[in-house]
Amino acid sequence: MKRFFAVFCLLALVLGCVDARAAVEVDAPSAVLMEKSTGTVLYAKDEHTPREPASVTKVMTLLLTMEAIDAGLLSYDDVVTGSAHASSMGGSQIWLKEGERMTVRDLLKAVCVVSGNDAAVALGEHLAGSEDAFVERMNRRAQELGMHDTHFVNATGLPAAGHVSSAYDIALMSRELILNHPDLRQFTTIWMDSLRDGESMLVNTNKLIRYYDGATGLKTGSTDAAGYCLSATAERNGMELIAVIMQGKTSDARFNDAKMLLDYGFATYALVTVAPDAALAPLPVELGERDAVQPVLTRDNTLLLEKARLGGLTKELVLPESVPAPVSEGERLGELRIFDAAGETVAVLPILAGEGVAHVTWAQMLRRLLRLAFCGA
Repeated sequence: MKRFFAVFCLLALVLGCVDARAAVEVDAPSAVLMEKSTGTVLYAKDEHTPREPASVTKVMTLLLTMEAIDAGLLSYDDVVTGSAHASSMGGSQIWLKEGERMTVRDLLKAVCVVSGNDAAVALGEHLAGSEDAFVERMNRRAQELGMHDTHFVNATGLPAAGHVSSAYDIALMSRELILNHPDLRQFTTIWMDSLRDGESMLVNTNKLIRYYDGATGLKTGSTDAAGYCLSATAERNGMELIAVIMQGKTSDARFNDAKMLLDYGFATYALVTVAPDAALAPLPVELGERDAVQPVLTRDNTLLLEKARLGGLTKELVLPESVPAPVSEGERLGELRIFDAAGETVAVLPILAGEGVAHVTWAQMLRRLLRLAFCGA
C-alpha cells in the first residue's frame, strides 16, 4: 500500500509539471506571458491577432519618451506647454489647458497613473513637433522591434480606424520599456499621488499595483470596441514577467487573467545564472603573437528554467587543448553544457575569446627562433 501511494504521488508530481501550462486558461481572447530578461514566451493565446489596444498604446509613447530622456535629448525637468490639440483630447485626461506649463516628470506621471490622453499628446508634440510626426516615430520604432501586427494612428489609443496591435507585440514593446528603462518604475508603481501642488488627485488605473505582490506596472486601457486591455508587469526573486491581456470582458476579468498568468509564471519558472565551476585558464594559441588567449563565458548566461528542472544541474566544459592563430575577439572557442538531473541538455552556452590574437609574422617567428637558438646554446 505504501509503495502504491509513493508511486501515485510521483505520478501526480510528474503530471502536475507536464500539465501546468494546460491548467492555465485565461478568459480573454488574446493573451501572452513573457519573461523580461530572456524574452521567452511562457504562455500564448491568439497572440498575433490584431486588436484595438486602447490606452495600452501609451507603452510606445512612454518608450519613445524614456529613450529621449536616456539619450540626453529630454529631461524630467523640461517644461512642456499644452497645445490646443493636446487639451482637446477626450477620454482619460488631467484636463490640461492650452498654454498650461507642466514638466515632463508630471506628464509622465499623468500617463502612467491615470492614462492621461492630453498628457500623452503633449509629450509627443514636444518630442516630434506634432502628434502626426510622433506617430510616425511610433510606427518606425514598432517595426524596429519586430511588431509586425501593429499600426498606430495616434499616441493615445483613442478609437481610430486601423489603430491595432496584438498581445505579442504589446509584450515586445513592454519588454523593451522595462528592460532598458527601469527608471520609469518611479511612475508606474505609484498608487496615489497628485499634480498641480495637490489640486489634482491621481489614482492608478492598474489595481494590481495596490494588491499584487511584486507589481511594477505597466499600463491599462479600455474602450467600448477594444474591451479591457492590460500590460501587467511584476517582479519576484529577480525575475520580472509581462502579462498582456486584450479584449477582456470586464475590468476585473482582465486583472484576474493577468494575475492568473503571473501566478503561473512565478510558480513554475525561475532564473538561474550559470558559470564554470572554476576560473577559465588561458588557452594556448598556436603561432600567435601571444602565447595564449583568455576564454570568457558569454554574458547571456542567465537561464530561464522550470523549477522542476533546477535540482541536480550539472555542467560540462568543452574546450580544445589549443587554438590556431589568428583569433578574433568574441570568436567561439568552446562551450559550457548544462544538464538536468535526468541527463537532458538544458542549455549550451558559448565560450568566447576575450581578446584578439594575431598570427605571428615572419619577423617575429625569426626572432623567436634566434632566441631559442641562443638560449639553447
